[in-house]
Parts: sequence; C-alpha cells; structure tokens
Amino acid sequence: MEKEFYSHGKLLLSGEYLVLDGARALALPCRYGQWLRTETLKEPVIHWVSLDHEKEVWFETTIPKVSLEKPVSGQPFPKEISQRLLYLLRQARLLKPQFLSDPNGVRVTTLLEFPRKWGLGSSSTLISNLARWAEINPYDLLAGSMGGSGYDLACATASSPVFYRLDLKSQPLVEQVAFDPPFREQLFFVFLNDKQDSGEAIRRYRKKKFDQSKMVPEISRISEALVQATELTDFEALLDRHEELLSQILDLPPVKQSRFPGFPGSIKSLGAWGGDFVLATGRADARQYFVNKGYPTVIPFAQMVL
Repeated sequence: MEKEFYSHGKLLLSGEYLVLDGARALALPCRYGQWLRTETLKEPVIHWVSLDHEKEVWFETTIPKVSLEKPVSGQPFPKEISQRLLYLLRQARLLKPQFLSDPNGVRVTTLLEFPRKWGLGSSSTLISNLARWAEINPYDLLAGSMGGSGYDLACATASSPVFYRLDLKSQPLVEQVAFDPPFREQLFFVFLNDKQDSGEAIRRYRKKKFDQSKMVPEISRISEALVQATELTDFEALLDRHEELLSQILDLPPVKQSRFPGFPGSIKSLGAWGGDFVLATGRADARQYFVNKGYPTVIPFAQMVL
C-alpha cells in the first residue's frame, strides 16, 4: 500500500539559541519542504532513494529489515548519511516496535523542494515525515537522535508562523500566529552560501556565560513585538536589538557589521549565526546590492514564508 507524507521547511526569525533555555521564538514554516512516499516490496528490505530539488538521486541505499532490530541506546548520532538513516529507523522502531515489523519490504522515495545546501530543514522534514509514517511523536524521535529545540518540527506541520518555546520540563509549546506584516514586500531572505552545523553552533552557545534571567525575557518580548509591528522602522529596530543581544552573548559581530556594513537596511541572522539565510529589509532595488556582493539567491518574503 502506498503512503505519502509532506513537511515544510523552516526559518527561525527570532529566539535562536535562547529558545533552548525557554525563550519564546518566532518560527516561520516555508513554502519549500520535503515529500516522503512509500510503496510495498515483497523482498524484506528497505530500498531508500533520496531525490534533490532537481529530482536527481543524491542518496540511495538498501537496508535489510533484520538490521533494524539492533538497539541504538547509548550510541552517539552518527555523521555518515547511511548510518544516520539506519539510526533513525532503529529509533523509530524502538519507539514503536510494530513499525516495519511485517514480512514485506518497502521502497521509500524522498523529494526535496529546495537545494540541500540552503539549510531549510532537510533533516527536520525527514524526521517529521518519518515520525508520521511510523505514527510516533516526532519530538521523541528528535530527542533520541539529533537533539535540538524542536522548533523545526513545529514548522514542519504548521499552516502559519508559530510562537515556539520549551516549558520547564523541556516540552514544546506551539502557538500558531498571524504574521503577515504590511511591509512584507520590503522583506527578503538572502542565502549566504555558508551552510552551518546547527549541532556545533549549539555546543558553542552552551559554553557561553551570560545572565539568562535577563536575556530570555527580552528575546521573548522581541519575538512578540515583531508580530505586532505595523511599521517597518519599528520592525527594523527590533531586528537590530536582537542582533545586538546575540552579538553580546556569542561574542561575535552581527552579520551586517561583518559582511554588509554599507547596506542601508537591517540584516538579521536566522538560526545558526554566520551562514544559511539572513533576513534583510529594504526596497526592491536593494536586492541588487546582494547580487553585486556575490549573493545571487535573494527570495522575497511572500515567496518563502507559508
């Protein structure tokens, strides 16, 4: 029997890093996502084929179903792609022993709608789709594998932007919000062509010492104010303040200062600092500034955000 699942990619507009410590973050599900389709095979194997946004095969493997029975507890999440996939399947099986327990095999085809290097969530959309296929809690699958705040999983199945935070027991609290700024035509996303390792970025953040009792509430306040802003100037001031706070915590210069000091609008890092996408503000002709700087991927807000 064929099955099909779809999950949205993600961008974190506010709350990066501090969402791990309870800050309220504003997360944006994207119009780009990933499909996962399954069909039954007679041979007891999992034949996995991953297609990129141009429908070209970028990964393929065959896994005997018997190999899913090996436990994963106590083992670190691997770096190699085939081992990561096997780890996720074993973890899903651990969470639901009935998953893939029948004698038949399965062919799985995944299809990305965005280039893998964009950092919009090729892993999180996979975890979301895999969890829906296995009928398990995606946050449990994440916790047992890659780890992280889980905001990307909230975006995967959201139909609009969300406020996301972790409670005192590190359980996710998700609230869909109406975030459609009247100045959206002056917002666009620029790809810096420098994909970041989120796990490594989180480890660096964890080593920093700062007053969480002050920073977490202020970041939460900024997240809430971003949604309420009706004037671009107010929105830009909030973005700039957020960049200033994260610069203090991480002891790193804001991306505008380090890469685009001459840009007239605001520029804010999204997610892990130093790579992936940034949000920039300005008139339509301001996009040419980034093209001239060697960053040709400039996507309007309405084209990116669900």
